Amino acid sequence: AVANFFFFNMLQNRFYAFRYTGVENYKNRDEKYPTILFAPHANWWDGIVMYNITHRIFHKEIRIMVEELNRFPLLRYSGAYSVNKKSPQSAMKALQYSVKVVGDLKNMLCIFPQGIIRPPHYRPMEFQTGLAYIAQSAVKKFGRVNLIPTAVDYTFLRDNRPEVMVKFGERIELTNANIDRKELTHILEHSLTKACDDL
Repeated sequence: AVANFFFFNMLQNRFYAFRYTGVENYKNRDEKYPTILFAPHANWWDGIVMYNITHRIFHKEIRIMVEELNRFPLLRYSGAYSVNKKSPQSAMKALQYSVKVVGDLKNMLCIFPQGIIRPPHYRPMEFQTGLAYIAQSAVKKFGRVNLIPTAVDYTFLRDNRPEVMVKFGERIELTNANIDRKELTHILEHSLTKACDDL
């Protein structure tokens, strides 16, 4: 409740509008299987935007990996969990935990697969392989996973405050866990690049 109050109001107060399109790519999924949203990471607001997407549009509980979570411990109560990419063992634990939480269908796993903040129109998009690992593991465990590329941009149009623009790209329904991880990563890179370019 506290997170809702702060994160909803932060978006309302700092932005003129929050606009989105392509929501049918989410609604037309098979609801019996987990869904993962993956998005570019351009600035500090991305996590707040994903929180609002999961809660206000999809009515799910957000689950999101945050590096240096010890600096922002209150985020634990809003669905964040820690990842330390400098430690392979810790990073693997975070990935395995991601597979566990995505299986609970009241959750929505949100991932920034570039693993680093990049300028909003940076190309080419290059992902780390964590998203592909989570997706393949989820298919092995649950039979299928829905992957939705989520383009996010911030632009000035009608006011002295910016507007948040979101496009939910074409859904990928992964059923084959044996696809090469690098190949899957390239497919996911291409799908998010297309969604961002369309936006």
